[in-house]
Amino acid sequence: MAKYLLLKHYRGAPAPVNDVPMDKWTPEEISAHVQYMHDFAARLEGTGEFVDGQALAPEGTFVRYDGEGRPPVTDGPFAETKDLIAGWMVIDVDSYERAVELAGELSAAPGAGGKPIHEWLELRPFLGVQPTIMECH
Repeated sequence: MAKYLLLKHYRGAPAPVNDVPMDKWTPEEISAHVQYMHDFAARLEGTGEFVDGQALAPEGTFVRYDGEGRPPVTDGPFAETKDLIAGWMVIDVDSYERAVELAGELSAAPGAGGKPIHEWLELRPFLGVQPTIMECH
């Protein structure tokens, strides 16, 4: 088994097919999207492929050690993960191909109008995993 991180981005990736920002969705559309995510995770729990996943709150701060005293804290001026990453899921699967299959399925979560978003998800293996990437043209 190999662990992979699926990252859902707010921006920074190519635009999804159904490119309506979530802040423009109705409460029902948001609920349907969240339910899809929960159902997907529950199904993977059943197969033993789900490790963990979370949506991220919009707040966040950069912190770094800067010698003695208090560490500096900043809210910019650079892009921060709170502006880019909406959430994540960790899966533990038998192959890179299975990870790609699941990422593709998760990409179809419903959005505005109940239509699949077809968003781009970033698929990253945990360090030490050497995926066999098949070229696609």
